[in-house]
Amino acid sequence: MTKRVVVTGMSVNTVLGDTLETFHDGLLAGRSAISRWKAFPTDRCHSKVGGDLSHYDVAAKVDALQARLPADVHKRLRKLVTRVPWTTGLSMLLAVDGWLDAGLFDADYDPHRQAVVISGHNLNALYQYDTRVQFEEQPNLIGLRSSLYSLDSGHAGCVSEVLQTRGPIYTLGAACASGNVAMRSAVDEIRHHGAQVAMVVGAVLEFAPVDVHAMALIGAIAIESFNDTPALASRPYDTRREGFVPAHGGATLVLEERDAAERRGARIYAEVLACAANSDGSHLPQPHEDGQARVIARGLEDAGLKPSDVEYVNAHATSTPLGDLTELRSLKRVFGSHAARLRINAPKSMLGHCCWSAPTVETVAGLLQMQSGRLHRSINIDQLDPEVDLDVCRDGVVDVPVRVMLKNSFGFGGINCVSLWRKYEG
Repeated sequence: MTKRVVVTGMSVNTVLGDTLETFHDGLLAGRSAISRWKAFPTDRCHSKVGGDLSHYDVAAKVDALQARLPADVHKRLRKLVTRVPWTTGLSMLLAVDGWLDAGLFDADYDPHRQAVVISGHNLNALYQYDTRVQFEEQPNLIGLRSSLYSLDSGHAGCVSEVLQTRGPIYTLGAACASGNVAMRSAVDEIRHHGAQVAMVVGAVLEFAPVDVHAMALIGAIAIESFNDTPALASRPYDTRREGFVPAHGGATLVLEERDAAERRGARIYAEVLACAANSDGSHLPQPHEDGQARVIARGLEDAGLKPSDVEYVNAHATSTPLGDLTELRSLKRVFGSHAARLRINAPKSMLGHCCWSAPTVETVAGLLQMQSGRLHRSINIDQLDPEVDLDVCRDGVVDVPVRVMLKNSFGFGGINCVSLWRKYEG
């Protein structure tokens, strides 16, 4: 029989908070955390707004964790964060928080059967950008370890070193679907490769100014209209939406085989029922209804679910004119008349788009909402797009029990990946 896989630990670090509680509270409060970028100068960028975590004090967080961590783990963490780029340090913090939440520091598991999958690519973009600028000015003053820490594999290696996992570690890039695709691989590590634990780290993408400006030039992100009102810039389903809002943010999901988790008395958040992926056969950043509908239908088939079994969709909903409507059309195509009964909300309306880690961050958001039975509203919908005829939780928090959630993610390069989750009920 296929092994059943559950989530036993989670962590998050976004502009809305760096704990599960503060993150959840911020979502339910309907609070936008989008501001003007401080991480880099924006004087030459058309778009100047984003979800900026550059003020986050990694060293202070490490100090705060000392009482909760085994001494050797804290020692390794403190040593490494002084050396690595900012976003690599955040990956280690997320991993440690997730491990703590899962209670794995006290679990009797074989470290050789613990896997770590980092979702994303080009993660240390600002570090690389600054290194190149320094090289142009004074080549011999670039960081001595820049050849090592510019690599995405550094995230996986550092997480493995801190936690002393000895199983497979790797990074997996699939643009804005990276978090779901990484989770799909983590499930496979447990079902097919003997892992007892598989952690997905949705790493924080550290944007550089050239990345933000380039996305503005192709019309992908919100541009000049909201530079002076950043909290209003991310507005899925609203007639004034003009593009997504890039944002810092990361999260982890700790997966275990259900029977083993129950035997050790772990707290279980939810069971992952399926994770399906496909592609559009087009590299252009243009969503396709056919590909999205097919991957959602495949996910339902793999999970053994009927469309009527799904109550809640944690939407991709990036605040782009075409993307928001394409996703809703895909849902209506798959769910038929049941689509009118779906509850759909848009975490990016508050968080911005965390890009590679967005599926992981938003899965955490969705599972917390399933636990509480309360769905956050989609904010900044001042004038609903006339084509939006489904329930997108526009009017406020919705109190509703949710047993099954669909999490959509669609990435540049024609990459589609969705996951389906069932609330754990013992």
